[in-house]
Amino acid sequence: MSAQDKPEGATTGATGGAAPAGTAGPATAPAAPPRGPAGGPGRGPGPMGGMGMPVEKPMDFKGSLRRFAGSLRPERLNVVILMVLGIGSVALTVLGPKLLGDATNVIFAGFVGAQLPSGGTTEQAIEALRAQGQDQMADLLSGVPGVVPGQGIDFTLLMQTLSWVVAAYVGAFLFGWLQARITTGVVQRTMRNLRDEVEAKLHRIPLSYVDAKQRGEILSRVTNDIDNVAQTTTQTLAQLVTAALTVVGVLGMMFWISPVLALVALVTVPLSVIMTMQIAKRSQPQFIEQWAATGRLNAHIEESFTGHALVKVYGHQETTAEAFAKENAALYGASFKAQFISGTIQPAMGFLANLNYVIVAVIGGLRVASGTLSLGDVQAFIQYSRQFTQPLTQVASMMNLLQSGVASAERVFDLLDAPEQSADPEESQKVEPVRGRVAFEDVTFSYTPDQQLITGLNLVAEPGQTIAIVGPTGAGKTTLVNLLMRFYEVDGGRITLDGVDTRDMSRDDLRSSVGMVLQDTWLFKGTIEENLRYGVPDGVTVGEEEFLAATRATHVDPFVRTLPDGYDTVVDEEGSSVSAGEKQLLTLARAFLADPAILVLDEATSSVDTRTEVLVQEAMNRLRKDRTSFVIAHRLSTIRDADVILVMEHGDIVEQGSHEDLLAADGAYARLYASQFAAPVVEEPTMP
Repeated sequence: MSAQDKPEGATTGATGGAAPAGTAGPATAPAAPPRGPAGGPGRGPGPMGGMGMPVEKPMDFKGSLRRFAGSLRPERLNVVILMVLGIGSVALTVLGPKLLGDATNVIFAGFVGAQLPSGGTTEQAIEALRAQGQDQMADLLSGVPGVVPGQGIDFTLLMQTLSWVVAAYVGAFLFGWLQARITTGVVQRTMRNLRDEVEAKLHRIPLSYVDAKQRGEILSRVTNDIDNVAQTTTQTLAQLVTAALTVVGVLGMMFWISPVLALVALVTVPLSVIMTMQIAKRSQPQFIEQWAATGRLNAHIEESFTGHALVKVYGHQETTAEAFAKENAALYGASFKAQFISGTIQPAMGFLANLNYVIVAVIGGLRVASGTLSLGDVQAFIQYSRQFTQPLTQVASMMNLLQSGVASAERVFDLLDAPEQSADPEESQKVEPVRGRVAFEDVTFSYTPDQQLITGLNLVAEPGQTIAIVGPTGAGKTTLVNLLMRFYEVDGGRITLDGVDTRDMSRDDLRSSVGMVLQDTWLFKGTIEENLRYGVPDGVTVGEEEFLAATRATHVDPFVRTLPDGYDTVVDEEGSSVSAGEKQLLTLARAFLADPAILVLDEATSSVDTRTEVLVQEAMNRLRKDRTSFVIAHRLSTIRDADVILVMEHGDIVEQGSHEDLLAADGAYARLYASQFAAPVVEEPTMP
């Protein structure tokens, strides 16, 4: 492919028919990145083009996380409700162990009281034990609240206490259920808004951005990455809030029960934080590479399956499989490292939690024996120590999810931050009615700053004229169409429509006046009639008679009638139920129904047979009537009757005139014509 020109048919945003307002993906960046060679970096031709994407830059974890948190701003009220529900759920959950400790104290007090002689007081029993030299038992008894000598377990008080325990846990469950339900709504609405934002962005990014990226890579950001962000947010949002509140609540209860034991339990916290940070620091680059590798693998799959027939024709199944295996292995390696490294957080935290449990149990037992704490308080404290380390462990185990989600979020934000096409003028000019006079005035343009393509080009197409553009591949033919449609902006000079600079018009107004039929046909999934009416501008009604007249004029009606469901036949984006030539006829009919003032035909007969080409040529002649038409053609037989034929080489118009005049001039056009119609001379090998 020549580096001087875009590939023919690169205007994919409007491929295969009219360009109604707002349908094409325009671009106005002054330069596009250079195209890579076939099979190399960039979106080169062929199903294997585009392998070898660079590794993504290191991500700004804090910045991306902060930005994503900002996307939750429209859900502020619901987030506040989540906080309130979280506080209620945590408060009741934290209250549970203390109530259970009270129940334990009731049981233990009844057990101890049943062993003491009745008739005395607890203080008297303690003094008697000390008098007998049993100071340890006296200390133990002094730490048991509610002991009544000679009285067993107070089952009424026990049942009341256990009832409060059940009520606390049921309430915590209800609060948690409501929190989960609201969280789901918050996350899904946020993701819906994010998808809407990405969809709107895709219509504003320049064509140069799309050309510089693999299509599968962009699709991966729009689908896989957003889905991953949604899954991560669903699993972490409420849990992170609950975990933070639980740590605060449990810590408060621990200091209330025993400040000494609370300080002992806190010894392992700094170790947990340091360990988590160190492991996360090493796993984060692997998560970045994991999602970059996912994008590369998706790009390869999209390209290889789109060109599946081509792969088979040229026998590249093994090469394709090897490339897939390479990208799959890269994804496996990055995913394994990311998950393995981050997966060590949870067992490490579990080890610290168990260590903390042992320390608390030993010191707590000693304090019970000394009468400093009751057995129920120690039991509650041990439960609190578990509850204290559990949210820390949960947060640590969620770090892999959080890192993965933030990595995906940054890839989505990278798409949202991509440079956009220049904005339409606030007070755009409108051409009504459009006559169709198009003028290129001293136009200069290049896809790359270091390689000029078009320099000082001047061209005038009068209303109703047919301008044919011919030349070798890479001459700049399709570039003229890109500039006319403002898929790219000119570097210098201007292009006018009926005397109005196209940059002073809105893109919708400009493109609603132009119908396009490109060599790369495009159909969307739907019925044939829906595809044909796709180009009809909003607010315009095409009656049944007018519709059938257009399909007959473009020779669509005969073959559609042979289909089982006629115009209700469903085709997909690949048009698998119709042939390539029939797809070309459908795109011609689509342009016919759009009734544009300006028509662009880029190799519109490239996919039809010779007999059908004659019929299509007749249809195009009717379609071009009273319209300004630009016809890009390699088959010179299709443009003999053009009003003006432009011959382009290296971005310049080297010749222009009618078919007869250019042949008589015996220049570039004559050489092109002779190369197509002169019989090739093949020398016979000399026999020995």
